[in-house]
Amino acid sequence: MSEKKVALVTGSGKRRVGSHVAEALAQRGFTVAVHYRTSETEAKETAAKLEAQFGVGTLLVQADLADEAAVKRLVSTTRDRFGRIDALVNCAAIWNRKALEDVTAADVREHCDANLLGTFLMCQHVGLAMVQQPTGGCIVNVGDWADARPYRDFAAYFPSKAAIPGLTRVFAVELGARNPNVRVNAVLPGPVMLPPEVGTAERDEVVAGTLVKREGSPAHIAKAVLHFLDNDFVTGTCLPVDGGRSVFANGY
Repeated sequence: MSEKKVALVTGSGKRRVGSHVAEALAQRGFTVAVHYRTSETEAKETAAKLEAQFGVGTLLVQADLADEAAVKRLVSTTRDRFGRIDALVNCAAIWNRKALEDVTAADVREHCDANLLGTFLMCQHVGLAMVQQPTGGCIVNVGDWADARPYRDFAAYFPSKAAIPGLTRVFAVELGARNPNVRVNAVLPGPVMLPPEVGTAERDEVVAGTLVKREGSPAHIAKAVLHFLDNDFVTGTCLPVDGGRSVFANGY
């Protein structure tokens, strides 16, 4: 068994929030299992950077998280290699913009499979593995602040993320009742790493909708993850990291 703590970060292959969370954990000395679905080249680059910059061990794990058999393999591969999983951060997600008139049942299923079912299966199978560890473990899910105030053109995406707070509370109870050293929380990000297709005018509107009047960074999300890892008296909590967007209506 590895003497160092082990973190598994889903969606950490691409250079998005997951990879930044993986870097923050590596900086803390965690061994990191880097998960990807299709972005193998980027995942290899992420793992190489963690090893070179922070001197930690890594493991590349590929899986479609909506496939239960694949999730089980991912978890067993990580445990076989390191003997433990101390932290799970569920960053993997999809979000596709589409007008409501064009949304199909297939779109809804795709988002629910990736964002809800994938998170559920990871919490279930990693969580039950953590229950078997005397030291337990910590799970951090990633939802979305706009569960509270959804906006247009993401009708398939928001319901899949709106379920994350409820899922988080369910697993905090289920796993904590089995081992009180297992905790489950969630981060609800605001405008962080806005997609390239967001134009200047739309970006300015998004920033104006925050109280802090600026876009967030992946570092803000990583800090929230570390907070949940550090504070062992917090479980079942969902923390908006959104610059105040969920409580502010831009003057109205």
